[in-house]
Amino acid sequence: MPDEPDAGIWSSLLSSCKTFNALDIGAKVTDKTFETKLRWGVPLTAEHLSYLADDHYKRPVIIYDYPKAVKPFYVRLNDDGKTVAAFDMVVPKMGTVITGSQSEERLDMLSARMKEFDLSRDQYEWYQDLRKHGTVKHSGFRLGFDLMVLLMTGLTDVRDVVPFPRTHGKANN
Repeated sequence: MPDEPDAGIWSSLLSSCKTFNALDIGAKVTDKTFETKLRWGVPLTAEHLSYLADDHYKRPVIIYDYPKAVKPFYVRLNDDGKTVAAFDMVVPKMGTVITGSQSEERLDMLSARMKEFDLSRDQYEWYQDLRKHGTVKHSGFRLGFDLMVLLMTGLTDVRDVVPFPRTHGKANN
């Protein structure tokens, strides 16, 4: 029988995490030049994220409160009016393992965000109808299953943990 994965992996992973607000990234990283300049309002690239986790902090990082312009219209706007309730968990040598956000439950704020993104009110009327008579605060997240299996098994190549591996030209075989 194979060895059981370490039961304490989650507690050790989270206890070693560095958390910081997306507003602070530019101030924290001054010693590196990126292909896409790191500045407020520009989406973080894989290069930025891997640098933060692999080189700068050398441990998992959780980034939260992203600029409102880089996340979808339905992500809840924070009280400061500049950021949204969203986060990413980035693990060294793996990338973004978990990402999530809180959805906007306030109809007036949702309508304003749709206007900011220049979205057709008619096209998203069904979405607004979901909020029209009230709703509860709700959130969601995405867990990269293959990356999580990679983390739990200690393997180094994601191709070794993909449940349905394919090779070039063999997708239907």
